[in-house]
Amino acid sequence: MKVLNRDELQIAEGVLLKHLPKSYKVYGFLFGINRNKPTTLEVVVDTWPDFKVIICRPDPEKKRALNFMKKGDYSMDEQSLRKMLTDENAVDWSTYFMIGGLDVSHAPMLKQVSSDRRVKYKTDILVHLLYLQDTNYLHMPAINSELELRISSLNLSYVDLVNKTWKFGRDEKGYRKIENQIINFPSCCITDGRGQPVSWILVCDYCAVGMLYTLPEHRAKGYAKILVSSLAKRNHALGYPVYSFIEEENAVSYRLFANLGFTEDPSYREAWFRLNEFQIFQ
Repeated sequence: MKVLNRDELQIAEGVLLKHLPKSYKVYGFLFGINRNKPTTLEVVVDTWPDFKVIICRPDPEKKRALNFMKKGDYSMDEQSLRKMLTDENAVDWSTYFMIGGLDVSHAPMLKQVSSDRRVKYKTDILVHLLYLQDTNYLHMPAINSELELRISSLNLSYVDLVNKTWKFGRDEKGYRKIENQIINFPSCCITDGRGQPVSWILVCDYCAVGMLYTLPEHRAKGYAKILVSSLAKRNHALGYPVYSFIEEENAVSYRLFANLGFTEDPSYREAWFRLNEFQIFQ
């Protein structure tokens, strides 16, 4: 196992680019890290330079990493991934952590490894991975001049508003995550007549677009279509990967992204897994 340095991270990003769409999540992490976005992660591989497994994990040298116990990985070989999880100390099995964006085909292996270590295992959410191949596929809705003037970016005064409406937020950890996203990544919102955001979308630290939300009293006006398409066009122009994770039961969001020109590999699913969750309460 090897921890990648700055130059090696640049090389690894190029390798992962060739394995899109399945490598999107780890590619997104590296895209941000390589463009000097703040991170609490370190990146490890099974071998170098011809790696088959790459894992983004909390950097033990950074205290704030303890507040973000998530991990992302991409594997081209399940046996190599198993070895990383069992023999290479790639994860700290003594504490609670989450593995996000793992190919669901690896779920039986992860469950068995967790059982062997007597670690509690739970599948948290299953997701569709939808991505925009090119802006030529993007269906931009019509935007009148009055509405166009109300499209802007979020600022830090709205962190609390976004946190209160995000289903995985509503706590200090969520607040810090959203604060980081607004400061360091693109965002898009539509404001009302007083300049207050009524609908918004953000970019995560792994560069996926998400946290799409419209206040209930402003729904059914087509705001979501405008925000997704506007941010997708902007991110593509900036060189960002343009993709999103849609929870499997969220048919409304799936149709929204699909109708705007996003696509997916129908044979591929990713999932978020919680491990050692009981540690949260100790």
